[in-house]
Amino acid sequence: MTAVVEVRTEPESIPNTHPTFAFRAVALIAAIAGIMFTATAARYDYFGDELYFLSAGRRLDFTYADQGVIVPMFAWIADQLAPGSVTALRFPSVLMCVGAIVVAALIAYELRGNHRVQMLAAAAYALSGLAANQVVLSTFSFDATLTAVITWLFIRWVRTRQDWLIIAAGLVAALDMQVKWMIPIVWACLGLAVIVCGPREVLRRPALWVATGILASSLIPILYWQSQHNWPQLAMGSVIGAEQDATGYGPIGFLPQFPILAGIMGTLLLAIGMWAAFKQESLRPYRFLPVALLIMTAVVMITHGRPYYPGGLFPAIFAFGAVGLWQYDRKRWMNLALVPIAAASVLTTVVTLTVIPLSPSWRTQSENALDLGLKTAFFGNTNWALMVDAVNDGYATLTPAEKANAVILAQGYPQAGAVEQFGRQYGLPATFSPSRGFGFFGPPPDSATTVVYVGLDTAEPDLRSRFTEVQRVVHLDDPMGTPGIDRMTAVWVCKGPKQPWSTAWDTMTTLYFDLGLWRDPNTTTRPTR
Repeated sequence: MTAVVEVRTEPESIPNTHPTFAFRAVALIAAIAGIMFTATAARYDYFGDELYFLSAGRRLDFTYADQGVIVPMFAWIADQLAPGSVTALRFPSVLMCVGAIVVAALIAYELRGNHRVQMLAAAAYALSGLAANQVVLSTFSFDATLTAVITWLFIRWVRTRQDWLIIAAGLVAALDMQVKWMIPIVWACLGLAVIVCGPREVLRRPALWVATGILASSLIPILYWQSQHNWPQLAMGSVIGAEQDATGYGPIGFLPQFPILAGIMGTLLLAIGMWAAFKQESLRPYRFLPVALLIMTAVVMITHGRPYYPGGLFPAIFAFGAVGLWQYDRKRWMNLALVPIAAASVLTTVVTLTVIPLSPSWRTQSENALDLGLKTAFFGNTNWALMVDAVNDGYATLTPAEKANAVILAQGYPQAGAVEQFGRQYGLPATFSPSRGFGFFGPPPDSATTVVYVGLDTAEPDLRSRFTEVQRVVHLDDPMGTPGIDRMTAVWVCKGPKQPWSTAWDTMTTLYFDLGLWRDPNTTTRPTR
C-alpha cells in the first residue's frame, strides 16, 4: 500500500497538456489495499452497529429511523451469501474504501498532477486512519466514498464545464441519501464555499438546480416516514452530541482526532493542501473545496458531531496536498524528510491491521465512556456469543406453555442484533428491543406473556414496574469485559406484563443507548410515535 515516489528539489512547472491517468500504478495501490483490508477484515468481532444492520436487513424497508436502506440491504445480501461471515459482511465496505483510493487519484489527475502525484494521493488515503475505519460496515463506509465522488465530479466540472457532471453529482447525492442523511449538509457547505470564493458561474447553471432538485426529491419519502414517526432523526442529534461529548471530549477533542483519521502522510498532505489551495495559482479555481471542509468542520464541531463526518472531503484535500507538494520549491532536506514519513505511514498501517485488536489479556477495566471507547478501538467487542448463551440459559428455564407465548427483549439495539445473529442455532423466539432504530421495528405481540430480558444489571427496578413477576436467572460481570455484553449484564425471566405491548411500547422506546458508565437524564426518552 505504498508508492515509490521519485522526488526533486525544483518545483515542477505545470504542463501545457493534461497528463494521463496512472491507471496501472493506481490499480496496483488499490489492489494491494483491497487485499490487505480483506485479509484482515475479520480481525474484529462484530460491532454493535453491524449487528443492528443485519437485523435491519431482515426487515428491509425503504428507509429507517436513523439511516437509509443501502447499508442494511448489503448486510442482508452478505448474510444470505455467507451467513455468519464477518469478512463477507465487511467486503462491501472494503470495496468502498478501494473506490475512495481511486477517487483520490482521479482528483489529482483532474488537478493536472502527474503520475507520481496521483500515486501519492492514492497512497495517502490507503495509509490513512479513515481507510482502516472505513472497512467496518457502517453508513460512513459508503457515505465517505460517495461524497468523494461528488467532489471529483465538481472538480471535473470546473476543468471541463460539462454540465452533465453536475447532474451526475446530484444523482450520486440522491444515492447517498439512501445511506446517510449527511449529504444535504455537504451539499450546502459546497454551495456556501462556492458563494464565498467561486466559481460562482456554477450558480447560474440550470444543471445545478436540476441536481439540487434531484437531491431534494430523494428526501421526500424519508421526510414522509419521519413525519409519521414524530421526527426521530431530529431528536437523534442531541443524543449523538451527548455521546460524542462523553466519548471524545466533544468539540475540544475534535480537531486532535483529525491527524488520527488522516494518518501521518495524510496529515502532511492536509496541511499542504489547505495552504496550496490559496497560494498556488493552478489550484485557485478549486479552492472552494478546502473552504467547504473548513465550513463543514465548523458545523460538525458546533453540533457536537462525529470527527469522521467531514472525512468524505479528505480524498480531495489529499490530492490538493500532493499537487501542492510537487509544485513547491523544496529543499533537499525536505525531500529526505519524506522518506521516514512514508516509512512511518506504512509501518503504522501494517501495525494497525496486524497487531490491533490487542490480546484480551492486556485489557484493563473501563471506568468511563471515554475509556470504554478507547478499549473498544484497541480490543473490539467480544463475547457476544457468551451473552447470547446466557439468554438461551434463561429461555431454557421456561416451561413448554411459557415458551409458546415468549419473546426475547433486549435493552440495547446491539444486544438485540447479537441475539438474532448468534441465537439462530438455539431456536430462540422473536427478538425485540425498544432501543433506537430497533424500537421502530415494532413491539412484541400482545399475546406475549413471558419475556426473557437481557440488559444492564441496573434494569430490574424498571422491569418490576412493568411485570408482575421478575426473576434474574443469569448475571455476567467480568470486570475486564464490556458493559451490556459480559460485564454488568443480566438476564431476567419476566411474566405478566402490566400493560398490553401495543400500549406500553411508546413509554419504553428510546434513542438513548446506555453504556452503563455514564448517564444523561435529558436524553433518555424518544418522542412517542
